[in-house]
Amino acid sequence: MSRPRVLVTYASRHGSTRELAEALARELVESPTGRRADLFAAALPAESHPDPAAWDAVVLGSAVYAGRWLPPARDLATRCAGTLRRRPVWLFSSGPIGDPPYPPDEPEDAASLTALLAPRGHRVLPGRLDRSLLGFAERAVVTAMRAPVGDFRDWDGLREWAGEIATALAETPVTAPPGPSSGS
Repeated sequence: MSRPRVLVTYASRHGSTRELAEALARELVESPTGRRADLFAAALPAESHPDPAAWDAVVLGSAVYAGRWLPPARDLATRCAGTLRRRPVWLFSSGPIGDPPYPPDEPEDAASLTALLAPRGHRVLPGRLDRSLLGFAERAVVTAMRAPVGDFRDWDGLREWAGEIATALAETPVTAPPGPSSGS
């Protein structure tokens, strides 16, 4: 059996979600379970149009703004839904900030993406708010909302989730059929 190839693809506006995706790909490979399964993982931006058909499993995520995923991640999910449904898929949404995390609700897209892709799971991961990375309009919104500034990402939780994904892939042989990268 060849080693499972895991695509971690993401949409990020200011780099926080990209950093989460890159760390997740590293953790998948470095986790004890990942090492046993001899996983290969790579993090690629959704806007680069990676082909899920070339991968055995996919983790798809996006930063969340105003309750919605960014268009590149939503577009990839829609365009490649048929291929993604034939593979083990996990979803993640990045964005809540503060303690307790705000907003506390799941992103608006979570239910529709779950219905479309039938993923093995969806995680909402805390994000980072760095005012120096924001444009004028974004800073105005952050100020008006009195949003907490800081890095709220949970690296231990991300590491644990990577272990869960690696374990799931090790326990269930990945035998995704070859298929087109588009639609159903």
